[in-house]
Amino acid sequence: MHTFTDSPSRDDIAAALASGSITFIDCMLDDADLSRLDLRGSSFINCSIAETSFYAAKLAQTTWQRCRGRQADFEAADLTDAQFQSCDLNNSSWRRARLASLTFKGCKLTGANFEEAAHLGLTFEECLLIGADLRRMSFRKSTLKGLDFSDADLAACDFRDTVFEGGSLRNASLKQARFDNADLREADLSGLTLADVKLFQGAWITPRQAAELISELGLRVA
Repeated sequence: MHTFTDSPSRDDIAAALASGSITFIDCMLDDADLSRLDLRGSSFINCSIAETSFYAAKLAQTTWQRCRGRQADFEAADLTDAQFQSCDLNNSSWRRARLASLTFKGCKLTGANFEEAAHLGLTFEECLLIGADLRRMSFRKSTLKGLDFSDADLAACDFRDTVFEGGSLRNASLKQARFDNADLREADLSGLTLADVKLFQGAWITPRQAAELISELGLRVA
């Protein structure tokens, strides 16, 4: 296994891959074109990958710790069984990526785009997903720990039988989302509209949340 601790070029990385997976430590990879490379099993530790292109790259079983990846492009990449921990990935793109059994833990994903991503087994924990595009994603029967979906596009998402442990749905777009039997008692539901409330039929909320919803809708209970 090869280790880089500087700013390797694409040619440097391609040559090192002949010996197997790579460990990147404190590397500056901003704006690099790493598209279509086979980086399976590699590790990225405290690296900067801002605006780096991993388009259609093979990234299965990779690990990412404390990486900074503003506007990183993972479109069409295979990230099966990958793990991201404490990474800043704001405004990153995951369009059409394969995210099966991928784990995000303690990551910032504000404005991230997950359009048409294959996401079976995808897990988020203690993540910021503010303003993210998560349309048509299924969270069914999941336990969602500390996920901030504020202002996110959750249209047609499936939250049936989902348990929210903290987190927020504040001002999220919820058109055609499903919440049958979801446990929302620990979630922030502020900013909902009358149309949104209809989506929560069959979900569990607290009396305090019910009162807040009534207040949000401008109703007064005598």
